[in-house]
Amino acid sequence: MASLQPVRGTHDLLAEDQRKHHFVIAAARQAAAHFGYAEIATPIFEFTEVFKRTLGETSDVVSKEMYSFQTKGEKEISLRPEGTAGIARAFISNGLAQTTPCKFFYQGPMFRHEAPQAGRYRQFHQIGVELLGPETALGDIEVISLGDHILKSLGLRDRTTLEINTLGDQDSRQAYRAALVQYFQGYKDQLSEDSQNRLERNPLRILDSKEESDRALVAEAPLFDDYLNSTSKDFFAQVCDALADLEIPFQRNPRLVRGLDYYCHTAFEFTTDALGSQGTVLAGGRYDGLIAMMGGPKTAGVGWAAGIERLALLADPVLAAPRPVTLIPVTSAQESLALKVVTDLRRQGFFADLGFSGNVTKRLKRAHKNGARAALILGEDELAEGKITFRDLESGEETRLPLEGLGVSLLEVCPDVKNSVS
Repeated sequence: MASLQPVRGTHDLLAEDQRKHHFVIAAARQAAAHFGYAEIATPIFEFTEVFKRTLGETSDVVSKEMYSFQTKGEKEISLRPEGTAGIARAFISNGLAQTTPCKFFYQGPMFRHEAPQAGRYRQFHQIGVELLGPETALGDIEVISLGDHILKSLGLRDRTTLEINTLGDQDSRQAYRAALVQYFQGYKDQLSEDSQNRLERNPLRILDSKEESDRALVAEAPLFDDYLNSTSKDFFAQVCDALADLEIPFQRNPRLVRGLDYYCHTAFEFTTDALGSQGTVLAGGRYDGLIAMMGGPKTAGVGWAAGIERLALLADPVLAAPRPVTLIPVTSAQESLALKVVTDLRRQGFFADLGFSGNVTKRLKRAHKNGARAALILGEDELAEGKITFRDLESGEETRLPLEGLGVSLLEVCPDVKNSVS
């Protein structure tokens, strides 16, 4: 029988990976709470129509990458490829229009059938925020500021660049769309097959093409700026001025776009050159037409999402594993008391481990291998004195500490175990 392996594009989050994931999520959750965002969790699968409406039937995600299947009731269901659609659906389903502004933070797994690469899996994990209701530039500024804050809290801001652009309002967008169609029509036979299909349906998506033949044409395509009306220019100026006032550095990227019609005004990405081709670590924008398009009330929205795997890859090992104190009973006669002692230390907030099986030497080696800071050895001699042997696993030095008030004595003899106390 062949050895069992995870499905291609998935991976197990072992101890260190899980610790990094937890660190990213915890930092983002705390920052979002400070900004007044409440955590929300939507199902990992939705009716496929939810994603077809929001992502577009011609998008690569819907046409090539979604994991879709029929239920027993012959309904088509898809695993969520991103978070915004589910939150927009939840906003409509739960009648939240009367409670705007709604400020949501989310985290969890997403699913896309695409070629696995460094930091990109078929089951991957995201953090994200959505701000529903505000129509002014203040909303864009806030969500960008929150992204900036989270990256700083992870120690990653100086390794990323904020790129922003404006997609204008609906009138500006329609004018630019017409200009793109006219331009690309002149080179239609040079476009890739996908881009030819998008030319009439969604020409802005051609600007996202990765095909070399398309990229050469895109480089000479009209710029959005030439088709912005005064309303769109003023909106974008407010965003840029506020970011400057908040000392959030950014670069203008006039080629940064979002292809779907419900996107408008600000689009932004935090990018890095440290992850090869997977350079985007956090991306978002304004999507004022999304909820109305899904059948809900006209509601403005702006948000972003970030890949946890990419953030964890980018991060230095800023979160070391807790270094426990390992308690080792010499014989089975001391196991009952050892269990009580280790339980008491845990209740005091120490990371405390219980050394299982094997002689004392083996247990000490195992404790050292597992990163323990110190060992507490409990044998007959120690019990006779009402004490326990403390061994510093870095220096090898030993001393005996009273069992009574052990936690206090432990901190006195080894002050740096405070780093392991909550």
